[in-house]
Amino acid sequence: MKAELITIGDEILIGQIINTNAVFLAKELNKIGIEIAQITSISDQKEHIIEALDASTKRAEVVILTGGLGPTKDDLTKHTLCEYFNDTLIENEEILAHIEEIFKKYVNTPINNHNRQQALLPSKASIFKNDHGTASGMWFEKKGQIIISLPGVPFEMKSLMNQSVIPQLQKHFTRPFILHKTIMTYGLGESAIAERIEAWENNLPQIIKLAYLPNLGRVRIRLSSVGSNEELLKDAIDSEIEKLLPLINDIFVGFEDETSLELQIKEGFVKQQKTLALAESCTGGEIASRLTQVAGASGYFKGCAVAYHTQSKTDLLGVSEALINKYSVVSKEVASAMAQNARKKFNATVGLSTTGNAGPSKGDSDAEIGTVWIAIATQDKIVTEKFLFGRHRERVIGKTVNKALELLMNQII
Repeated sequence: MKAELITIGDEILIGQIINTNAVFLAKELNKIGIEIAQITSISDQKEHIIEALDASTKRAEVVILTGGLGPTKDDLTKHTLCEYFNDTLIENEEILAHIEEIFKKYVNTPINNHNRQQALLPSKASIFKNDHGTASGMWFEKKGQIIISLPGVPFEMKSLMNQSVIPQLQKHFTRPFILHKTIMTYGLGESAIAERIEAWENNLPQIIKLAYLPNLGRVRIRLSSVGSNEELLKDAIDSEIEKLLPLINDIFVGFEDETSLELQIKEGFVKQQKTLALAESCTGGEIASRLTQVAGASGYFKGCAVAYHTQSKTDLLGVSEALINKYSVVSKEVASAMAQNARKKFNATVGLSTTGNAGPSKGDSDAEIGTVWIAIATQDKIVTEKFLFGRHRERVIGKTVNKALELLMNQII
């Protein structure tokens, strides 16, 4: 069974926003056995919406549109759907009362006619009330196909999907099971992993598909299967993973959706009663950001000094100017001093530092662009590693963050 997604809005096409709605919808539909055949982004124009609907209904049983349901003149989805289904707009009293209640409770400005017109809805559609906004969800049926229109505001769309659309789709269709199991690895490239597990991969049963998903120093390995017997699929995937894990035990960090490297670091540090401080230069606080996305990070994470400028390494962390002048700001010696001084400054048991040259220019160091030093300091020792991550700035920063997390994980294994 297949679905197509149509995201509507010029803001997507000009790169003003990222299409996170399509990512969420694809994941949620996959969970209930609906495969995504295509994702299309189009502008807020009637002819484009109709063309996209005509094309997608030839390929999929379910079509979901997001966006274009606001109260202004550039929001054309609702009117276009009326034309497409030869329908008319009628006032929905329940929705009108809901909109008026929202304005009464939560909006400082008075309600106007544009807002009230949000309660004008197609007569042929089943309506889903939007608990978090004024744009309702709509469900149309035509020749056995389902066309669903949802607001483009992500948290409103997600609520409607979870509360209304998913349960309705589950009732309406008999669907196959789609199972994915994704393994997370750090520290080895895609081609090296593929070579290591080639014999295992060649003997995978036909019902299991394998995919490598590389990203800046980490590789996810996804096993997927589709069928009518969920237990059979689950057993087949679990059996293959049991064979795979001994082959990659040195780079395996967990399963996606069950855990994350950041969560494992937090749990390991807390369990071992260790605390962490960071001194970030070339990564600009990205490591701290990743770690603090996990709830409860304050149980082990003391803080971070973002010493981006050379002088800040002296002012914030006490790295001597003589040391910097002798070895340069991108060096083993400076990375060591940063990690140790951060550990002491924040009264932590472990300190980690990054210093490097991400480019495009060399800055205050003659080190080759892409050179990064990472240091980890404890009370007993300091361990440093040098890396060459290429000349692309985003790649250098991303690989440094991932490598730092990998090294932190090694601290608690």
